[in-house]
Amino acid sequence: MALRSLSGVLAMVLAIGTLSGAGARAADLSLLNVSYDPTRELYKDVNQAFAAQWKAKSGQTVEIKTSHGGSGAQARAVMDGLQADVVTLGLAWDIDVLTQRHLLAADWEGRLPNHSVPYTSTVVFLVRHGNPKHLAGWTDLVRDGVEVITPNPKTSSGGRWSYLAAYTWALHQPGASEASAESYLGKLYKHVPVLDTGARGATNTFVQRGEGDVLLAWEDEALLAAHDVGDGQFDVVYPASSIKAEPPVAWVDSVTDKKRTGAVAQAYLRFLFNHQGQELAAKHHYRPIDPAVFAEHKADFPAIKVYDVASLGGWPAVQAKHFADGGVFDSIYSAGK
Repeated sequence: MALRSLSGVLAMVLAIGTLSGAGARAADLSLLNVSYDPTRELYKDVNQAFAAQWKAKSGQTVEIKTSHGGSGAQARAVMDGLQADVVTLGLAWDIDVLTQRHLLAADWEGRLPNHSVPYTSTVVFLVRHGNPKHLAGWTDLVRDGVEVITPNPKTSSGGRWSYLAAYTWALHQPGASEASAESYLGKLYKHVPVLDTGARGATNTFVQRGEGDVLLAWEDEALLAAHDVGDGQFDVVYPASSIKAEPPVAWVDSVTDKKRTGAVAQAYLRFLFNHQGQELAAKHHYRPIDPAVFAEHKADFPAIKVYDVASLGGWPAVQAKHFADGGVFDSIYSAGK
């Protein structure tokens, strides 16, 4: 597919709007899934498959609508009153903030398998076909003449995962320290001409608008652009190390209790962990957590050394240090502009 067609596909996805449904039929009940940017294609399939399963099991017709945007912005929308039955966000902190408003149980991570993470991902480089700037690793991104596209870590989980992928790589270099890792980040963000609010917006900036030499992307988003709709326009580069991205899911008790949708909301999220849900995750380039399903698709997911947020002290510590107002990101970004 030519670049024009790829642009059209992405534009069409956005033109559908941030809110979409599983179908136009009359529903016995409805759910709203508030999700982060790159999951549009995944949940289109999940919603259809789950609705069919629920109909067969219960006789009820369920309509599932999805809202997409930067993960941090989506969490704030729920705090501001968006009536999400479930949230499928980009990182645990964005769900933790909802517990601070007593919108869902503080022990939400323990209510589903694998700390409520049904699939994982990582951060990779999406480059133009042939990799004309020869971008193989993190050091290449701060060379003269290289423009890097990545979303804003203040609003986007993809932006935060990309920041942490760069940070953990720098932190593990010989003789490295927190100061040297932060110095590397400062150099990196000087090469970022624009910060989109979400990961899909950053993809559109790179793919549709043609800006930048490399996109720091969720693996699933990069593979979508390179293999599903890119038709040879882009290549995916795996750096020597990256981050283990763990996007979690939860039902929102304050909404499901009011709407009496708790049973279907919980079944919907549990569907993500069963064999059919795991196969759909793999189809859309997310790494399934089921070992058997992952083994079936192992060839699609190159091995890569990854660090995790736990090694940095966990999300509360990382959020406070790096992404809170006045934190490390604000410091390095303002210094570079």
